[in-house]
Amino acid sequence: MLPTLSFQVNPKLPPQLKALASLANNLWFSWNPEAVEIFQRIDSVLWSNVSHNPRAMLNQIGQDRLTSLAKDAGFVAQLERVAGQMDTYLQSVGCPFLADRAPENMKIAYFSAEYGLADCLPIYSGGLGILSGDHLKSASNLNLPLVAVGLAYRQGYFTQYLNPDGWQQEEYHPNDFYNMPMDLVKDEQGNEVVIQVDIEGRPLAARIWQVHVGRVSLYLMDANIERNPDDLRAITHQLYGGDTEMRIRQEILLGIGGVRLLKTLGQEPTVFHMNEGHSAFAALERIRQLRLDKGLSFDEAREMVKATNCFTTHTPVPAGNDYFEPDLVRRHFQGYVAELGLSLPVLLGYGRVHPTDQQEPFCMTVLALRLSAFNNGVSQLHGQVSREMWKDCWPHFPLEDVPIAAITNGVHIPSWISVEMAYLYYRYLGPVWMEDPDSAAVWRGILDIPDAELWRAHERRRSRMVAFVRSRLVAQLRRRGAGAEALRQASEVLQTDALTVVFARRFATYKRAVLVMTDPDRLEQILCNPKRPVQLIFAGKAHPKDNEGKEFIRRIVSLSQEPRFRHHLVFLENYDINLARYLVQGADVWLNNPRRPLEACGTSGMKAAANGALNLSVLDGWWDEGFKPGLGWAIGGGEVYEDEEYQDQVEARSLYRTLENEVVPLFYDRHEEGLPRRWIAFMKRDLSELCPVFNSHRMLEDYADTCYLPASLRYNSLAEGGLARARALGAWTKRIMEQWHQVEVTRVTSPNSATLTWGEDLEVRASVRLGGLTPDDVSCDVYYGPLSAGGDFQNRKTEPMQAAGGQDGYYEFQGRVACRDTGRIGLKVRVVPSHPDLSTKYALGLAAWG
Repeated sequence: MLPTLSFQVNPKLPPQLKALASLANNLWFSWNPEAVEIFQRIDSVLWSNVSHNPRAMLNQIGQDRLTSLAKDAGFVAQLERVAGQMDTYLQSVGCPFLADRAPENMKIAYFSAEYGLADCLPIYSGGLGILSGDHLKSASNLNLPLVAVGLAYRQGYFTQYLNPDGWQQEEYHPNDFYNMPMDLVKDEQGNEVVIQVDIEGRPLAARIWQVHVGRVSLYLMDANIERNPDDLRAITHQLYGGDTEMRIRQEILLGIGGVRLLKTLGQEPTVFHMNEGHSAFAALERIRQLRLDKGLSFDEAREMVKATNCFTTHTPVPAGNDYFEPDLVRRHFQGYVAELGLSLPVLLGYGRVHPTDQQEPFCMTVLALRLSAFNNGVSQLHGQVSREMWKDCWPHFPLEDVPIAAITNGVHIPSWISVEMAYLYYRYLGPVWMEDPDSAAVWRGILDIPDAELWRAHERRRSRMVAFVRSRLVAQLRRRGAGAEALRQASEVLQTDALTVVFARRFATYKRAVLVMTDPDRLEQILCNPKRPVQLIFAGKAHPKDNEGKEFIRRIVSLSQEPRFRHHLVFLENYDINLARYLVQGADVWLNNPRRPLEACGTSGMKAAANGALNLSVLDGWWDEGFKPGLGWAIGGGEVYEDEEYQDQVEARSLYRTLENEVVPLFYDRHEEGLPRRWIAFMKRDLSELCPVFNSHRMLEDYADTCYLPASLRYNSLAEGGLARARALGAWTKRIMEQWHQVEVTRVTSPNSATLTWGEDLEVRASVRLGGLTPDDVSCDVYYGPLSAGGDFQNRKTEPMQAAGGQDGYYEFQGRVACRDTGRIGLKVRVVPSHPDLSTKYALGLAAWG
């Protein structure tokens, strides 16, 4: 039975404890250990039971306990100190990193389908969400002017549990937003602010929740309101739930609704960052608003939007990109296209690799790529893979010129390190490790930490992890109805001083969780050595529809139940932020063995590294950049195989050899005082060299330098004079597209192209037909470099050519190439569109070669 009325009753905090309310309402607490300690002191058991949710805790704590705390001078003093730290943090102004470089109106709008920010806000599924959460935290620490947009999922992602056979089951628990650190956005009259989008001709309304992430605001749209019919209310029920119809509706709300949300709240971003393709419809809505509000044509609005859009792709796996059948797009956009000023077939073309292929489905990634001036993968290797994956979107360019860059992900180190490690950092590095975490000079202070002190801190974390694993394993077995003997054995699994290897991640099959189980007998010899024991901890979720991933979990659970492995191998249910923290903080070795090159980045290894764990991984994702001898270990040498079964056999043997011959001996090589000094040396080098590079502070600075700042400057430039430059750019672009079919390089010659000597110049001349265009409309370059045995460019350089006269649509260009390479050199002449307001020479995807 539903109530007639509902209302909120807040706890009555004594005056001495008023600061608790502000602490509970800002996720700043989640990455500040002393703030967490405040809530633990109130009631540690309740704090755990409410999943570290301070607002739920304050709503459940007894008034007598609050009165008692108000009389505790020590507690009140600590609360005042922590609240003062937060107030100082929130009141600071300006971004020192940008200093005077950023325009005053710079504002970044960040869109993501999920955010993994804290235990108490379960609206994430895995790595993408965790990355988005770390992005917001580092934006807050840097004081970047950023606002974030997402969806408020009533049930979030599923909770995982296993049946007695070890098969994954899923259940969904409703989120009580009123008891979470978030608030409804209301207008001056106290009414809920609501935005609206169209779903197949029906209005969908969504209210807005605000989450404070330090200095950054995250706005989440919630369709679960009474005015919506049941099928539309369900749009924000589950993250990645339902069929493709549900998915396109969620993405309409995220992209189109998100842009309308910002407009409703009076936000005027200068740059939009679409984190994955889920929010790509935001680009269309921006075009629509510019047409309706500013009177721009589609071409003019498109160029304004494209110049100020940034898109990050996160997957090298085709299945990770959203595809919609043309009919599904027609049903949802047949009315919308008129407001865009184009036809439905043209819209469909923007989401196709081959725009005229009527059978090709509509891809959100392609739409985002076509409507963004800056595109990037999330590691250097993933950038290469993405260029190969999407090269057909730019058929006129060679692979190396496909405009997809790479910004390697990072992690928000304060959110993931143990309290013990944080205190060591404060003691030996000073507070600057939080303020300037990408400084190599700061992290060299790690070398000053005494070996014994670093090792004892790590051992304490391993012991706490083992205790947590035991309690969690007992709880999950009890839920399955296990008997007393099974529960007793579970309470004794693992050792607190044994080498502990952790594999914790999404159970997608390409991540090969079962690789280490390829030869169970050999694994037994490694794990069950009484003098040098090793233990394995597994955790992770398979997608509800991924039966092969679920079978991996079942196999691990089955092996863990064999008597020989019972005390050395465990699988923990429901991998989430809380479990991840225990594992990355307590692991000795972080295992990752994806099938290269299918791991886009893999940030869990960075979190483990920040706690002193050593990585043992295939050279894929971030580890392809991070690995050096002495920082951890590589499985294989970066090979790519065609025969997957053969690959698994080769790399399993490599994994076993590395464990047997390198990892285990190094860990158990102890000096007289019991310290593994060579292992500790690995830890110190790991911390001092990886932490300053693979953190989200550095990542945000990279985004600011390469995307946010240039896009904001372009925004202001194009907006000048009532968008006069945007209108001119749109008109120019339309003319280029109409005339480009006439452009042709008709002849390339060189008067001195015989044998040259290093240091000499090669003169190059080209005859180019431009038709209705002029030399001012194009850039003509010499494209040259050493050739391989097969005649391909091994690498290339470009040198500009200058117009040297012409008439009737035909022009001569000339340039010079300095011969700085020896051997067989090749060259071509490339002509591309050029305009001072164009973001890059690749922006239109057009080129003529000769």
